[in-house]
Amino acid sequence: MRNSNTWEDWLASPGHRSKMVTTRRLARVFVDSIAWVTAAWLSTLLRFDGDLPQHMSTEIWKFALLAIVVSFTVSFTFSLYTGKYRNASLEEVLILGLTTAISASILFSARVLFQFSELPRSVPISASFLSLVIMLAIRVIANPRIIQPFKKRVIGEPTLIYGAGIAGRQLVEKMLSESNTYSPIGFLDDDKSLSNLMILGRKVLGNINDLEKIIHQFAPTILVIAISGIDSRKLLEIERVCRAYAVNLRIIPTAYEIVSGAVQLTDVEDISEEDLLGRKIFQTDSNSISEFLRDKRILVTGAGGSIGSEIARQVIRFNPKSLLLLDRDENALLKLQLSIDGTAMLTNESLILADLRDEDKVHKIFKREAPQIVFHAAALKHLTTLERFPDEAYKTNVLGTRNVLLAAAENGVETFVNISTDKAANPTSILGKSKLLTEKMTAGMNIPNSKFISVRFGNVIGSNGSFLHTFRQQIRNGGPVTITHPEVSRYFMTTSEAVQLVLQATVLGKNSETLILDMGEPVKILEIAKLMIAKSGRNILIKYTGLREGEKLEEVLISPDESIELSVHKSIMHTKVLPIRISELSNECEWFAK
Repeated sequence: MRNSNTWEDWLASPGHRSKMVTTRRLARVFVDSIAWVTAAWLSTLLRFDGDLPQHMSTEIWKFALLAIVVSFTVSFTFSLYTGKYRNASLEEVLILGLTTAISASILFSARVLFQFSELPRSVPISASFLSLVIMLAIRVIANPRIIQPFKKRVIGEPTLIYGAGIAGRQLVEKMLSESNTYSPIGFLDDDKSLSNLMILGRKVLGNINDLEKIIHQFAPTILVIAISGIDSRKLLEIERVCRAYAVNLRIIPTAYEIVSGAVQLTDVEDISEEDLLGRKIFQTDSNSISEFLRDKRILVTGAGGSIGSEIARQVIRFNPKSLLLLDRDENALLKLQLSIDGTAMLTNESLILADLRDEDKVHKIFKREAPQIVFHAAALKHLTTLERFPDEAYKTNVLGTRNVLLAAAENGVETFVNISTDKAANPTSILGKSKLLTEKMTAGMNIPNSKFISVRFGNVIGSNGSFLHTFRQQIRNGGPVTITHPEVSRYFMTTSEAVQLVLQATVLGKNSETLILDMGEPVKILEIAKLMIAKSGRNILIKYTGLREGEKLEEVLISPDESIELSVHKSIMHTKVLPIRISELSNECEWFAK
């Protein structure tokens, strides 16, 4: 007797697999033969109302034999039994219908032209139709992927799916076939035309306004939002209802984050504050972005930071000729490489460890690599720290940007994108003043056949050093949660969505412009704190500490002296700051005197 290892090896061997495939194909030929015989008898019985003439049995067998020969001759011509088509797939159904129709034509012609058999002339047609129905039915029954979704699910948590589109259907298919965690009970969708539609045996029960009624009626424990284009305001409303009824709210990533285009169960995750606050609804022109970035040599500075790393992850999808990732933090480069290709060797030539304060090294890098497009995301960004150390803001944000701009100009960079911040609009802080200077220097570059632009936007929710991390830790520690002022508010957007708009703005921007991303409505920090405390289920105090030096009560995206031009993209605005030449930079140094 074979031991288990030898038996498993035999089962996995190519010879055994080949025998199994041959057996399955022969079995299908046999089953389809039975279908033709059955169809021949049923058709003739129906034709004679069940009262067959005595000699008719022989004629039925003669016809059935001819039908089998004709059918399989045609079927083999179309490779129906070679494994070319997946069982019960649309392709197989179409080919099966075509071969049956051709077979019916041949059988009917044989009966009429050659007087083959004494069967009624209607039998070849009706038998062909019945055989097709039988063969299709057998294929469906034999395919568990078709039958299983329609069975009642008795394991897993009762789950509602909000979104009855492609993503929602994909999720339910995978819930039924790959996981015992979820038991889908139905869909919600705001499209009235889908009301009461059955999808994989699950009904569209209503729209999102019916959520409370459906929770009472069906008692789901999980609600999965399968709509990638949903904004934070709607998410907040849904989250409040789910929290009140102890329903676990989960969500899929944005469509842009789903690289493969197909939703997986592993993509579904608990909803976060980043989702609740930062999601926006907008469209980008992927074709124009792809055309702009494909086959280009691209450099990202500050590649290990929140924005820089997301730029890298999104740009690489558009197949650039090369993607150079520069940062002065080796740990940040390590994390970035892990997120892109799953390795952490730091031996990839595209990873560059350098400090932008080192002017000579910056020039050597640009001369050696000759980038065509530069995304300049490197910066010091913590407002309070830079108020204490303004000279550091000047060295990194201002002089570092100067070094990159000069290197880009000398080495023929085609497009330079300076990543700025809303704090550069009507600045009151050292951070804002330093970033406004970077916008002015970028606007002052006048290089023929090159484009130098800045992109300005508000807070990236959940980025490195975000107040959300502080709030989470304070809540874990039992409080208090500290807020500077009860009325303080900020603009928010997720990192992924901010970078999508950055890439779109890069395509649309003209030389010396500052492009401003529409961040939606500002959100009060106090409301976020209350939301996070409520989600924690703990009794946490909120403490007000007062506005810090240089901090605004409300951020703005546009300075009073700036005029705005609308873009072809409704989420992007154009303005121009007063340009300065790099030779004039010393006139601005008093801002940063200690």
